[in-house]
Amino acid sequence: MLDDTEIHPLFEGAPSSTSFKKLRKRIIRQTREAIEAYGMIERGARWLVCLSGGKDSYTLLAALTELQWRGLLPVEILACNLDQGQPGFPQTVLPEFLEKMKVPHRIEYRDTYSIVMDKIPENRTFCALCSRLRRGHLYRIAREEGCSAVVLGHHRDDMLETFFMSLFHGGKLATMPPKLVNDEGDLYVYRPLAYVAEDDCEKFAKAMHYPIIPCDLCGSQDGLQRQQIKQLLNQWEANSPGRRQVMFKALTNINPSHLLDPNIFDFKGLVRDGNAPDSP
Repeated sequence: MLDDTEIHPLFEGAPSSTSFKKLRKRIIRQTREAIEAYGMIERGARWLVCLSGGKDSYTLLAALTELQWRGLLPVEILACNLDQGQPGFPQTVLPEFLEKMKVPHRIEYRDTYSIVMDKIPENRTFCALCSRLRRGHLYRIAREEGCSAVVLGHHRDDMLETFFMSLFHGGKLATMPPKLVNDEGDLYVYRPLAYVAEDDCEKFAKAMHYPIIPCDLCGSQDGLQRQQIKQLLNQWEANSPGRRQVMFKALTNINPSHLLDPNIFDFKGLVRDGNAPDSP
């Protein structure tokens, strides 16, 4: 499946080391497994693949393009970058990269940065409003381009962090789902990197020398809840390597009868077996 006799431009110049080949195959395999496990493929569909210029979105684009190139993902891919007007955003980086890599794309400029800065009080985090505005524009673009799905680069660690944020701050067990339908009911939202570790995304994008755009262009906001959760998970992982994967596996292995929500398990209807033998 992943021999090097023929490659897409996104993989030209890939390191020939054994370690990189294993990394690449692992990412492609895990992406394919998530796509199949959550039923993301609609043959002949068109996907709007969101590209921010960060390590995760580059890894997403490369993995999906590789699967498409090998005939394992029978969908059309349209890469999309939404330039939100952050000061200092390098506007030429992504268009030049996508042209060079022969990736069909659309670049859209919408100044959501000014709206966020105007609406959010000083010393308050503005990620929520920023992402909500971005999502609205991406949905619009997907409709205009005839896409059935908006595809995002959230990975395994994003999902774990979101789970603990919901647990600690929201009082519920929830995270980013790999597949959902938007509120309007007309678009899927997919996260094919659900099984891929953040560390693998970083190693892959750096090894490929993709032109990574930092995510701090709108100003660094220290002390965000997500950063605190990330630090906690990093500490747990350092103390017990592999813990992240064990926790992620738990999200796919839920036992409703051993939780406390009567809306997902009928505790009132639970009855003992009257024919069971008496206890000694």
